[in-house]
Amino acid sequence: MYVIELAIKMSPMPVSVQRKDQAAAETLYQQVRQTMEQGQPRLLELSCEKMEGKRVSVLSSEVLAVQIYEKTATGGGSKRPGFAFDG
Repeated sequence: MYVIELAIKMSPMPVSVQRKDQAAAETLYQQVRQTMEQGQPRLLELSCEKMEGKRVSVLSSEVLAVQIYEKTATGGGSKRPGFAFDG
């Protein structure tokens, strides 16, 4: 399982969705990244493959960063590079 995580302006917690395979995760990551590069506000609607029915819409101009990482089964947690707030 792969996680695509977005850091949002004025929000202490990131927004994340999951994809089952790496290719789908990479595609979504690139889509979000390209939208950020365009610089024109656009509504991004993201859905999660793990939790069906989980959907979120984000204004692209509010996205500060996007990252992708593989969720690991070991330790019951996930490898969280970058945006982790754990201390």
